[in-house]
Amino acid sequence: MRRLLALTEDADFVCYRYRLAAFEPALAAASWNLKLWPRRPGLRDFAAMLQAIRAADAVVVQRRLFSATKAWLIRRAARVLIFDFDDAIYSRDSNASRAAADPVRLARFRRMVRLADGCLAGSEYPRRAADAWGGRLPAQLMPTCVDPTRYRLAAHNRSPGAAELVWIGSPSTAASLADARPCLVAAAAAVPELRLHTICDARDRDCGVPARHSAWSAASETDALARADIGIAWLPDHPWSAGKCGLKVLQYMAAGLPVVANSIGIHRHLIDHGMTGFLADTPAEWRRAVATLAADPELRRTMGRAARLRLERHWSVQAWGPRLVAILDRVAGGRTSDIQRSTAA
Repeated sequence: MRRLLALTEDADFVCYRYRLAAFEPALAAASWNLKLWPRRPGLRDFAAMLQAIRAADAVVVQRRLFSATKAWLIRRAARVLIFDFDDAIYSRDSNASRAAADPVRLARFRRMVRLADGCLAGSEYPRRAADAWGGRLPAQLMPTCVDPTRYRLAAHNRSPGAAELVWIGSPSTAASLADARPCLVAAAAAVPELRLHTICDARDRDCGVPARHSAWSAASETDALARADIGIAWLPDHPWSAGKCGLKVLQYMAAGLPVVANSIGIHRHLIDHGMTGFLADTPAEWRRAVATLAADPELRRTMGRAARLRLERHWSVQAWGPRLVAILDRVAGGRTSDIQRSTAA
């Protein structure tokens, strides 16, 4: 077995769970043994990490932007170095009080791209950014994927006129619900029996819709989604949004939910407007989209099944597992050949 070491936050880190751990069966079938090295403070841990890197056949750095010295030491220790990122991590996020442009983050991102043997980008926008800085190989698109076999399809058995919206996300993205409030208020005015279920580790805010809240849990999230009728998403109009991978939308699709979302960034790519959900930007558009879906359980069911099929074809673990393995094998094989040629010379 070849040893693949992931330098990541921890085992529960969403990037690790969806972009690497979900592919463990496919990796194991291709003789890659995945292990993680979680972030820990201190020079002693960094020295131990370097030892683990030297013992690995390939190393994946997930989102981490190391200082120049640490990046150079990691590069020197690693036989094969792969840089994986699923956001526009070279800029500040949409919750920052300062402008999106961050020269320090950009410099560290550029350094990691140039030191790595290969880059895996979660969407086209950050992939193009990586290519602009001249990596050793063209950056590869590796979307965040979902395993649909973990999700049961929503039943859509609520009567016409009654519907439950669902929103799932991290505390850092919960602010988007406040941005969507005017649209949700408009939707609630058209559908008196509309309810919202928020699934998040942060308490929900007043969104203009009668709501209930559940803390996020890996054990219960799929059942909670299956009890809903419509998945909702909102991305702020901000440079950070251009690099998002749309995980919550993918989860709704896996659960057989039609999606209502604004037409920012990845939403335009994931949602087939009128077939798997609706792209809606104004209160009037949200009112019309939610009212249409709330009035027709069979339409919700049809759109939800189309969304599930679209996910299975394009953004499932099963569809992308062989591609991830092929990328790893190609990058690792190319790097090994370079080392052998350098040694021979």
